[in-house]
Amino acid sequence: MSRNEQSSRSGTRRLVVPGFDPEKQPVITTSKRLPALDERVLQLGFIQKAFNSSVRWNVEPVFSRSFQADDLQLANIVPAAVLFPLVQRESGLHVLFTRRASHLYDHAGQICFPGGRIEDTDPDAIAAALRETEEETGISRKYMEYIGSQPSFLTSTRFTMKPIIGYIKPGFEVRPDSFEVAEVFEVPLSHLMNPEHHSLHRANLPAGDHRFYFSISWQSYFIWGATAALIRNFYHYLKAASTTVLDQ
Repeated sequence: MSRNEQSSRSGTRRLVVPGFDPEKQPVITTSKRLPALDERVLQLGFIQKAFNSSVRWNVEPVFSRSFQADDLQLANIVPAAVLFPLVQRESGLHVLFTRRASHLYDHAGQICFPGGRIEDTDPDAIAAALRETEEETGISRKYMEYIGSQPSFLTSTRFTMKPIIGYIKPGFEVRPDSFEVAEVFEVPLSHLMNPEHHSLHRANLPAGDHRFYFSISWQSYFIWGATAALIRNFYHYLKAASTTVLDQ
């Protein structure tokens, strides 16, 4: 998002905070234990093949309604797109993340995929995700390769996040915009796609209601909320693809 974005399309933006410490909320034990993915599924070639195939799959059931954002006629929302950026390393595929600067109005200090709102000048969500990634991380768009997209996710702050799966080709340089981004880092895809690392939390809110969210920890990083939900959904997609694409 641009430096001078201090107001939304519907008026002045307010500082949004969750109202609880996401790292300290109780973890809910789910009855169904999900299987690990075959190592072959975590290869770039397989992922590219999967998105060029017809894969029948279901979104994360905990947030099935939130993943219907593409089909619902929603009012007072901010359309946004994020890049799910895959990076090839010697040890395997990694995923690139940003940690947002602490002074920002939305999701300050949180771990996020690079991305932001879809502007009127963007031809589509893909263009928005690539533009925002370049602006936030400094990675030139010439290194970004589109692979596919997944269902949009409606966040608690009334954004609809459209995940664009992409590959960052070798040779890129990271030069983050320090106004928006405090840090750029990578996490192994194998860690993110291991359901043993996914925790489901229930947070009791001050108003008396509650909120569910997933989290994934990596070293000192705590990935939670919409970003973790998109990761969880990607796991479900690859799991389904493994049964229909792996042996093609």
